[in-house]
Amino acid sequence: MTNYLVTIGLILAIVLGGIFVDQAYRRFARRHPELGPFRKEGGCGSCAGGHCGSGHCETDGHG
Repeated sequence: MTNYLVTIGLILAIVLGGIFVDQAYRRFARRHPELGPFRKEGGCGSCAGGHCGSGHCETDGHG
């Protein structure tokens, strides 16, 4: 039973830590606009959306 509670606590801590880091990054980007726009997940700059080229995202005509 203790293992389950520890596991649930660790998962909760990791999720909350990720949310905290994301919010801190957004706050930092808002305070320092000279560093460029906030990069959303899956968009340009993350290569998660695919089609990353040499220093820029290439679009395939889908928006």
